Amino acid sequence: MVGRPRNEDELVERARAGDLRAYEELVRHHQEVAFRTAYVITRSAADAEEAAQDAFVKAHAALGRFRAGAPLRPWLLRIVANEARNRRRAAGARAGLAWRAARERSPGEAAPSPEGALLAGEARGDLLAALGRLPERDRLVLSYRYLLDLSEAETAAAMGCRPGTVKSRLSRALERMRAALEDESDG
Repeated sequence: MVGRPRNEDELVERARAGDLRAYEELVRHHQEVAFRTAYVITRSAADAEEAAQDAFVKAHAALGRFRAGAPLRPWLLRIVANEARNRRRAAGARAGLAWRAARERSPGEAAPSPEGALLAGEARGDLLAALGRLPERDRLVLSYRYLLDLSEAETAAAMGCRPGTVKSRLSRALERMRAALEDESDG
């Protein structure tokens, strides 16, 4: 494609200069991870969708304050997380966890057997239920790192902490997750 930007930094610069098509491309690139981040916090698909949309509007308005050359995704996810927290607080919603599939099957990957699919679905359901019982900070660090595949540095940036803090939070959150899963299997 002629004229297509080579990287995200170029799209950000074009968007900062007022190019709405460049910003639309950034939104398309980040909308799924934004929705999933908001869903971890709100536990509602409708609230997550609205929080992600509001966050994209706020991010567009704040592009002038975005540090050129910095990674966009962690900056954007902080805005999404804040917007989702605000929406959850305002609504007072504490709905049960009913997550979209954490990951889609890769193209070319063999389809699991019906028995395998059932067991995988049950295991995923158990994991997501246990995750849903954890405090928000634990849910966020585990979701950013393992469900959304953010690096430790990106997770730290999205959470507004240091990478070493992410490591310690992950360790504690995984321990609590193990305990929650053991309690469930014992019960």
